[in-house]
Amino acid sequence: MKRSEVIQGTEKEFMEVFRQLCHSRSAWQVWADLISAIACSLSNAVDRTAGHYGQREKEYAQCIQRLGSVEAVARILAIIVVALENKSEQDFLGKMYMNLNLSNHWRGQFFTPYDLCRMMSRVTVGGAERKIAEQGYISVCDPACGAGATLIAAANTMKNTRYNFQNHVLFVGQDVDRVAGMMCYIQMSLLGCAGYVCIGNTLTNPLTGHVLFPHENEGQELWYMPMFQSGVWQWRRAFKLLESMSGTETTEKTVEKEHFYVFFDFDKKEVNYGNERV
Repeated sequence: MKRSEVIQGTEKEFMEVFRQLCHSRSAWQVWADLISAIACSLSNAVDRTAGHYGQREKEYAQCIQRLGSVEAVARILAIIVVALENKSEQDFLGKMYMNLNLSNHWRGQFFTPYDLCRMMSRVTVGGAERKIAEQGYISVCDPACGAGATLIAAANTMKNTRYNFQNHVLFVGQDVDRVAGMMCYIQMSLLGCAGYVCIGNTLTNPLTGHVLFPHENEGQELWYMPMFQSGVWQWRRAFKLLESMSGTETTEKTVEKEHFYVFFDFDKKEVNYGNERV
């Protein structure tokens, strides 16, 4: 494929570039490095958490070295971006993964078809607007997220409500398979969703902590989506911290009546704040 061609975001484009990377390595090795490189680049653009940034920067460099070309990785990422822009109602990476026969049959890995995920989301997200009106946001969790089809479907279903899903829905995924979890992280990040993906066994090592302040337990990896770093979600985290420190409940309806100025260091857990009555 010529570099001058406009990227269309098609499966054919993806496969052509991907196969060029497989001339001396197996498809699984290439896929794992490709997904890791893209996930690390997205994470390190916004997440400077100690233990995340340096390790993922190193992993990214190692993946690029094995793949032999940063241009091919960039082109694959561009194809994924355009594919999801053209059609958000799909599990693009999950489909490519299954088409390449890369699923782990030993773990019983089979990604749920997107059409089924869409039907389930329309059934389960029915009362979302009422809950958002009550508490300001809701969280949607998939404890076996795979490439993220169910979460993608939930995000698309929320587009039909009066609430902006980016500001009012927190998406949480967990999967024991690291590559699959990173596939979910990539797609949810590119779709502009807020939340995070935990790599770890949901049964033996589940997520703990408040949904806004997840604990990264031993044997887990947390991948924060870029939108989770947005002002809206940072404010929610700050207000939740103030609530826990003061022992009083701070609702979003209460916050609407005041201007809060919060300067918070989440690493040191220190907060300085003031308020101005409107």
